[in-house]
Amino acid sequence: MSFRSLAEILNKCKKEDKPFWRVVLEDDMEERLVTEEESFEKMKQLYMAMKGADIAYEEGLSSTSGLVGGDGARMGRALSEGKTLAGPFMGEVMSKALKMGESNACMKKIVAAPTGGACGVIPAVLLTYEEQFGAFLQQMIEAMYVAAGIGQVIAVRAFISGAAGGCQAEIGSASAMAAGALAYLNGGDGECITHAAAMSLKNLMGLACDTVAGLVEIPCVKRNVGGAVVAISSADMAVAGIRSQIPPDEVIDAMREVGESLPRTLRETGEGGLAATPRGIEIKNKLMS
Repeated sequence: MSFRSLAEILNKCKKEDKPFWRVVLEDDMEERLVTEEESFEKMKQLYMAMKGADIAYEEGLSSTSGLVGGDGARMGRALSEGKTLAGPFMGEVMSKALKMGESNACMKKIVAAPTGGACGVIPAVLLTYEEQFGAFLQQMIEAMYVAAGIGQVIAVRAFISGAAGGCQAEIGSASAMAAGALAYLNGGDGECITHAAAMSLKNLMGLACDTVAGLVEIPCVKRNVGGAVVAISSADMAVAGIRSQIPPDEVIDAMREVGESLPRTLRETGEGGLAATPRGIEIKNKLMS
């Protein structure tokens, strides 16, 4: 990707009077030497794969460790039975985020968005939006380009790997990407998109990657829910006209600085945080015995 900042994307949007998603699409065309149709078809395939993963969810499937499985269905039942405080949209987003995270832990086909451990955030918000707001497929693919542009800038300026920058780099980045996509779908312009992403990333800054027993299961699956909920709230704030006092690109830079400051034990080593609790150690010892 030729863009090293969200500001560059916005400048091109303004200079050429093009929406955020089209600027990202055209950059993809130039980088991969493909036609608009080829680029769009590739992005459509990724979105349809997310749909397929959601449809293929199996309630009775458990991960090899036995630590993950069935929670997405439990959330869905609680929602249908009126037991949740969240409304229909938020409740379904939570259910889908769990389902996708569980499918990843159970080695089913998922889309890394931007990583496998954070694969539930973007599908949860986008699939639910399409279902409940009757959006056209064209709009959803455009939102995917918005998310992709945000994610690529984060990858260039900081990182998307938990081993490199903690879970803020995985769930945080996914949440920022989802927030920007939702802001776009809800009528936000380029500025709104980038500030939605910034507020989402800010709200998850410092999040440690403390996988229990070194598996991408605890707390990863449930953190997908948190990332999705933060994305929705950040998009809503941005669409309401609320802006991040720290410019979006500076937020990304701050995330990088925080990630580099995290001790090794909190960067996907399974040695600190939740992994180092008595229960975390008990789970690890049991799985290794």
